[in-house]
Amino acid sequence: MSATQTHATEANPAGAPPPTRGGVIAYLTVDGAMRAAAFYREAFAAEIVAAIPADAQGRTMHVHLYLNGSSLMLSDAFPEHGHPLQAPQSFSLLLPVDAIAPWWDRAVAAGATVVMPYQEMFWGDVYGQLRDPFGVTWAMNQAKGQPNGQAQEQAKG
Repeated sequence: MSATQTHATEANPAGAPPPTRGGVIAYLTVDGAMRAAAFYREAFAAEIVAAIPADAQGRTMHVHLYLNGSSLMLSDAFPEHGHPLQAPQSFSLLLPVDAIAPWWDRAVAAGATVVMPYQEMFWGDVYGQLRDPFGVTWAMNQAKGQPNGQAQEQAKG
């Protein structure tokens, strides 16, 4: 398999590119794309659907994940090709969930740090923010009226 082909996976046995999901897809450059993919699998139940093999320095130019019904793309930095690593800034990824507590607890157990504890917000949703080990901020939102919202808040507080 050449460095430009994707790995075949259980979800993609022929090695064809998997379809992208979602209207806008985040493509994150991180220090350790395969480590980040493994973290997202553990923290957010992401599925790795394709990955280009690592180069001689262990860098991966493309990883495609499915996470909560959408695609998420990852890459290591390649400064020699004009693609340096820069600290994440001025954005967060919003992860809408039906029940925030299990998603939150799994992410924290995997190594995410709490930026803003989840709580019922003035707009009525349950919302909080975490930062992953790669510097990306994840905002979780449980829409108003989702089951167990009040019970989760009472159990947390």
